[in-house]
Amino acid sequence: MSFFDELKWRKMIQDNTPEFEEHVNTKKTVGYIGFDPTSDSLHIGSLVQLIILKHFQSHGHKPIVLIGGATGMIGDPSGKSKERNLLSQEEVDKNISSLKKQFSKFLDFDCGENSAIILNNYEWTKDLSIIEFFRDYGKALTVNYMMSKESVKKRISSENSDGMSFTEFTYQLFQAYDFYFLNTNHNCSIQMGGSDQWGNITSGVELTRKKSGIKVHALTCPLITKADGTKFGKTEEGNVWLDRDKTSPYKFFQYWLNTSDEDAIKYLKIFSFMNEVSVIKMIEEHLASPHLRLIQKQLASELTKLVHSEEDLNNVIFASNIIFSKESKDNLSEIDEKTLLQIFDGLPVTKISLSDYQKSENIENVLMNSSLFNSFSDLRRALKENSVSVNRKKIDAEAKISGIEIIKNKYIIVQRGKKKYSLLILE
Repeated sequence: MSFFDELKWRKMIQDNTPEFEEHVNTKKTVGYIGFDPTSDSLHIGSLVQLIILKHFQSHGHKPIVLIGGATGMIGDPSGKSKERNLLSQEEVDKNISSLKKQFSKFLDFDCGENSAIILNNYEWTKDLSIIEFFRDYGKALTVNYMMSKESVKKRISSENSDGMSFTEFTYQLFQAYDFYFLNTNHNCSIQMGGSDQWGNITSGVELTRKKSGIKVHALTCPLITKADGTKFGKTEEGNVWLDRDKTSPYKFFQYWLNTSDEDAIKYLKIFSFMNEVSVIKMIEEHLASPHLRLIQKQLASELTKLVHSEEDLNNVIFASNIIFSKESKDNLSEIDEKTLLQIFDGLPVTKISLSDYQKSENIENVLMNSSLFNSFSDLRRALKENSVSVNRKKIDAEAKISGIEIIKNKYIIVQRGKKKYSLLILE
């Protein structure tokens, strides 16, 4: 199966130039996708682009990751109603350093002729004078042509827009120059990106044609949507990041696990690397038994392993099974400490003095620290109803402090009913 056919059956193609398929099917090519270093981490909105590059390389083509060290300081107006805050050179450099580590999770930078490379467009724009740029490249694209781009028209006509600065307007010319430069210096004949980038990408196709007489090619993928209309890659807490310090492996895993059935079926083709036969089979199994959430589990497992590590995946599954399942209650001490804290991130966590804990004879005094009970009478009622567990074991009002086994000499998990949890940390 060719690269084009791979993307086609996965429904990852929105637009492409007329001869793209023939071009990519008849030779080994060089292609790129640009990433603006507006943060020190990518979020899952960038996953599709990373996966496209991974497919591109796995089919024998050479991928270029282009980091917009220069264009990132201008700001892409595509899909934006207001101008972005411009980043300093120091901020951009710091972000680039962090992003490079994330690209290595997806691409092979040492596999021979089609090894991936990372380039920064600041390197070829920093010494480009404004006179040279407008004289040699600005003349190649007319204002009428640039104004016809959907990203420009939407921005200017939007009621919520403050208009478009000249700085932003030139963004597509800078991006077009990148394509021309990469074609001239790296034999790059393909640029890919999200559908909101179609105007910028085709400007590069046009600039290269006018400057070099060479036909280069473009492909965009659909923007990822959710069936309920909310934004993909967002939770109530904000973006879902690829950086573990911004979004823990546990929360990353849970994001995919909580995907709706309708979205999960669509996402399986896009985000999984399973082949077409396996995808069709899993969808059939899922539709027969949707309560098993087979697709959600596959997505959560495959992507957590890819973005983080197999060890992180195993820790998340192991800890989740112990804490939330009805099964084993005796191996809490085997839970990885970092994963335990990830699970309780966002849930009630209370730190209590170890000496105060040791002085407590009454279990009720300890449990009241958990934030799960409104009063002592509320706690006693819950104990009487047999709905309170400590470290996954049911307790009653007669329970003694001495009978509680502290996890890793530090943690106590308090549970009320089936879904309310709290973590006590002894210090």
